[in-house]
Amino acid sequence: MSGDDAIRRDAMRSGVAAAAPMLIGIVPFGLVAGAAPVAAGFGVDEAMGLSLFVFAGASQLAIVDVLADGGTALIAVVTALTINLRMLLYSASLATVLAHEPRRKRLAVAYFLVDQAYALSIVRWTGDDDPRARLPFYFSVGGLLGSSWIASTAVGALLGSSVPDDVPLEFAIPLVFLVLLVPVLDRHPAVVAASVGGVGAVAASEFGADRLSVLIGGVLGIVAGTVAETVRPVPSPSPGTGGDT
Repeated sequence: MSGDDAIRRDAMRSGVAAAAPMLIGIVPFGLVAGAAPVAAGFGVDEAMGLSLFVFAGASQLAIVDVLADGGTALIAVVTALTINLRMLLYSASLATVLAHEPRRKRLAVAYFLVDQAYALSIVRWTGDDDPRARLPFYFSVGGLLGSSWIASTAVGALLGSSVPDDVPLEFAIPLVFLVLLVPVLDRHPAVVAASVGGVGAVAASEFGADRLSVLIGGVLGIVAGTVAETVRPVPSPSPGTGGDT
């Protein structure tokens, strides 16, 4: 086995190991995303189409809500795009470390760009890591999360109506993001960003900005984290100790 092959294999194993805990929230969230369209009167094929082509749980549920309430397809699309505006911030961040990759690979990265894949990758890609391991790690994360999402959506669409109403599947939605926080809350600026972003999103929702709450929380969290890092800079590794892994 060549050195490059060994690096890729190790990165893929690391990606699967890093993504596996995220399934605690992803699988039940996928069940909700599959059951919701069917419960609203749509077909199983439409539920699966949302998961394959939209591939974003909150946006899928928003689309179903808009269409079920009699809204137009245009409004549903605009709503989903608004919720997913945070992906612009993610992609801009990843572009700095993936700019050297071929366009076709970057397009594949864009498809698998979800909150979990971004969080796990950006923590790992510190600048001291091996660039050859980045995409194998990312695609193993995306592959596990994506296949689990599609499979759980299919189960939800087919069996969702048989799940008792007292089973709190809706709790999976906040659980997804709580699990997402675990690998990134290792520094003071990250804790500040998460706290301010969470409070900001909840406050925005309470004041009627439901569709924009995630975006508002994201922007507030970024600003707060940047300020916190400026006021209290993260110490650089001592010479010879290396960076974070």
